[in-house]
Amino acid sequence: MASTSHRRSHRRRRTALVSAAAVAAAGLGAVPFVMNANATPPAVEPARQSLPAKDGWAASGSGTTGGSKADSKHVYTVSTRAQLAKALGNGTDSTPKIIKIKGTIDANGGKSCADYAAGTGYSLAAYLKAYDPKTYGKKMPSGSQENAREAAEAKQKKNIVFKVPANTTIVGVPGTKAGIKGGSLQVQDVKNVIIRNLTFSATEDCFPQWDPTDGSSGEWNSNYDSVTLRGATNVWADHNTFTDAPNFDKSLKTYFGRKYQIHDGALDITNGSDLVTVERNQFTNHDKTMLIGSSDSDTKGKLRVTIHHNVWKGITQRAPLARIGQIHLYNNFYDTTTVNGYAPKYSLDSRAKAQVVAEHNAWTVPSGGKIAKLLSGDGTGSVAGSGNLVNGKACDIVAAYNSASSKKIKTAVNWKPTLTAGLQTSAKSLPAELVKTAGAGVLR
Repeated sequence: MASTSHRRSHRRRRTALVSAAAVAAAGLGAVPFVMNANATPPAVEPARQSLPAKDGWAASGSGTTGGSKADSKHVYTVSTRAQLAKALGNGTDSTPKIIKIKGTIDANGGKSCADYAAGTGYSLAAYLKAYDPKTYGKKMPSGSQENAREAAEAKQKKNIVFKVPANTTIVGVPGTKAGIKGGSLQVQDVKNVIIRNLTFSATEDCFPQWDPTDGSSGEWNSNYDSVTLRGATNVWADHNTFTDAPNFDKSLKTYFGRKYQIHDGALDITNGSDLVTVERNQFTNHDKTMLIGSSDSDTKGKLRVTIHHNVWKGITQRAPLARIGQIHLYNNFYDTTTVNGYAPKYSLDSRAKAQVVAEHNAWTVPSGGKIAKLLSGDGTGSVAGSGNLVNGKACDIVAAYNSASSKKIKTAVNWKPTLTAGLQTSAKSLPAELVKTAGAGVLR
């Protein structure tokens, strides 16, 4: 936790002065008045806390303070979509600000997919008819229905995407089940942002695009991560929960032989984002969970990310998928049991020469699960580190993967982690510990 303040309140200072005056009035002269030096100072509320020193990559340089220095005029408590949008402004005002979210905010504001489509000419039935590969072929959609889809998508985007400015803390008010339903926080080309104690749920794209060229069979691709970092620097994501609930992927329909995917990422870190710490979050009920690096040509020398003390349960893949950067994963707990239809493909993917250090993490693999499938790669990425446990026993997860794959993961990296606050050198207690200490609703 952040260091506590040593400033005394006005009331405490007044008490000290009155007591000193009483001593003088009693004729005791210069008898020294001594306060209790061991008294515990008041704790700093979560909204005012900064990232502790050495707590991952986001502690680099000047560290990550978010809006901790905000004056009283720039502290907001919000409980509706309109209030949140007003507090954030246009995303360009870098004045330190604290935004406290009370309760769950519906980013759609009660609007439905039909409301967004109204007036655009879009309908799913017409879209499916226009771009059926059997008649349209394997080419990207274009024409009136694709234009209508883009228009409807733009209307939804205007409502659910919130641009976060620099020097901002967004935090859930303890005890209120704080969160954002159906929304997307966009942290783009800004520095010094803190996001804490929030549940992000049901981030959904009403209008996925059909791409027949994606893979051998085509895919439905959606927009909107619950939180997306693009060109962002010094970001701390702490004690949040990410979930698709209540609409799980198993309930989605299939068109053109592919799942009509309305969910994108949970927390994606791309486009040269750098110096990020992702700490004590819960990721659950999701497919493509965390992407580090938008492509194999993302920015070299950036994408430095620390991921520690998180819980991953009911996750299909990308926990994370890492490209290019220096990524440190320590003291995370991965439960690879299938939950609500989310069956695991892999946990960690190291590709595009990513330099990953994974140490003292714990995996639970159910009966029949294969340790070799905990990792994935393209033959250029690296994963170093030790102390990882699978079902409570020490396991060389890289060796297990390499023994079953032709695209070997390298075991040497070109850097050594030094920002390792809170690193536990044993992962044995993590499964029991993190279910109680990670995720939204824990901070007080």
